[in-house]
Amino acid sequence: MTDFQTTSRPALVVPALGSIYAGLQMTAETLLRVVSGALLAVHGYGKILNPFGAVGMVEGLGFYPGIFWSPLLAATEFFGGIFLAIGFLTRPAAFAATIVLLVTVYFHWIVQSQGLGGAEKSILWAAITLFFVIRGANRQSVDARIGRQF
Repeated sequence: MTDFQTTSRPALVVPALGSIYAGLQMTAETLLRVVSGALLAVHGYGKILNPFGAVGMVEGLGFYPGIFWSPLLAATEFFGGIFLAIGFLTRPAAFAATIVLLVTVYFHWIVQSQGLGGAEKSILWAAITLFFVIRGANRQSVDARIGRQF
């Protein structure tokens, strides 16, 4: 039985759709993981090409020395995004991304005084990556292929 069938949920208005929803559950979860990881990697691509380019920005947020934190930020976004997309070391990659995204929430909301409007994308991204910290990868992942999850 799938998670969809074992959880107590209200009855579907169109019960025939239950099997369709259940059949697409893993595909939807995999799609969310792949897309979020790929977009995180794309976002980090410029940083990985210039890993010391964000030294001033990270020091401006109070992360010293920036020469350490800037490449770590670049690696987390780029390699963490790739790992998340393929489902390899999914939980650690998602955890690192969640930390980065929570810092961006702080940056946009507090440092730049943009409030919710400036931080909403980072909040959404953090919620997505936190989902994978808790859930891990599914059967459609490298973690499943090697038979190990963190």
